[in-house]
Amino acid sequence: MKLWKKNGPQMVATSGDGADSKRKDSKPNAGRQQRKTISLRSLPLEAHWHVLELQKKKKPTFASKMSFRSLHKSPTKIAKSDTFRTIFQGVRDPEELKQVQSLRDLLASTGQLPEKHDDYHTLLRFLRMRDFDLAKASTMFVNMLKWREDNKVDVIAREFEFEEYDAVQRCYPRGYHGVDNVGRPLYIERIGSIDFDTLLTVTTVDRFVKHHIVEQEKTLNLRYPACSLAAKRHIASITAILDVEGLGVKNFSKPAREIFTEIQKIDSNYYPETLNQLYIINAGPGFKALWKILSAFLEPRTLSKVQVLGTSFISKLSEAVDLSNIPEFFGGKCKCVEYGGCLRKDKGPWTDPEIKSKLLEVFYKAQNLGDEPTDENIFKELSKSQVTSDGRPLSNSLATTPKTKNYIGIDSLEQYMGTASVAKHLAQKISELEEWLVGTNEILQTLFTKQHQLADNIEELKNLTEQLRVSDA
Repeated sequence: MKLWKKNGPQMVATSGDGADSKRKDSKPNAGRQQRKTISLRSLPLEAHWHVLELQKKKKPTFASKMSFRSLHKSPTKIAKSDTFRTIFQGVRDPEELKQVQSLRDLLASTGQLPEKHDDYHTLLRFLRMRDFDLAKASTMFVNMLKWREDNKVDVIAREFEFEEYDAVQRCYPRGYHGVDNVGRPLYIERIGSIDFDTLLTVTTVDRFVKHHIVEQEKTLNLRYPACSLAAKRHIASITAILDVEGLGVKNFSKPAREIFTEIQKIDSNYYPETLNQLYIINAGPGFKALWKILSAFLEPRTLSKVQVLGTSFISKLSEAVDLSNIPEFFGGKCKCVEYGGCLRKDKGPWTDPEIKSKLLEVFYKAQNLGDEPTDENIFKELSKSQVTSDGRPLSNSLATTPKTKNYIGIDSLEQYMGTASVAKHLAQKISELEEWLVGTNEILQTLFTKQHQLADNIEELKNLTEQLRVSDA
């Protein structure tokens, strides 16, 4: 396998025989030594989980193959365990804890830390994006708050409806499609198949960008908690696949550049550090020239997470994503027959009925939704929660304002797990007792009926005995 670098990402030129050759390293132990000394700050947000697993020398589990049946275990038992806290809060590095607290104090000192955004993971994302420079991270965070207020992001997340979703999918195929081998949401985009002329006849740039904001909010508030619950580990980033087959200069028209620029701006500035790895697949001989255009839309930190593969990519890609979650048209095993094909519908742990039921139980006891809630209803209900993502209830003065009405974070799961599960358990027991009572009443009624029948039979026998006695006399 030949490696070449251009503007940051690792480019992997694969052979045409369908199998990637192994990378040759003149120093076999160099990578191992580097992993021992590498800073945790350069690793994904979930890195502490993996570091602990390596230290314990456990065989890694593949979340993409996990059964959700295991989630039926008592939530109260899970809530009381250290594992539960780690799943939704992560294993926090002491040095990062100090940095987050410093940023928190800095923002609070100037009154620029709304309670609903006073969240460890949120603050850590901004610190990592600015290489733990407090001043730069603080400025970036404040700019995010202003952007959310100016663009009414909370209202968009709660009320925006993208009725043209199906039509847009046909000319811009992209979406979430299962998880990677760690349990992160897997995002796929077929950028080379975009028909921008048709796209702009079924939607507008403004509506498309609003839909993207809704998806980002959904990822933070629904997909990450669902994936964390399914994988039983803290999940805080995504893995992405970008298919560039058919990509050409025509794909970078003025409207296309406008969409790409705005989305990249939003992702980098207001939803930082949500990407774990980006795999660019089907990169042909002419991709180097196109990469100069495409890379202009990416931040330096994003570029460092890009790996460009050739046309024989499935061997390398399957190291990160199980074949069951890779679409058949990429060489995987997934067909999504029930949806009429892959990328037609949102797919992942967050759409699984068992996961949705568990999240409903955890967050708000399923009081506002029916037995079969839709993903959109779950997301909207989660968006209305009045707790911070560190699990602290908002003050009464803040909780009654529109600005604090639509935020939730995954750390708040722990706060509700115990009470929600106890209430549900009691309700189940009451229902069982009521059923037993009904059954007991039916049994008693049957016994009373049998008692009357037996009394009648006894009376008939007495009469028959008397008749026989008289006859014998």
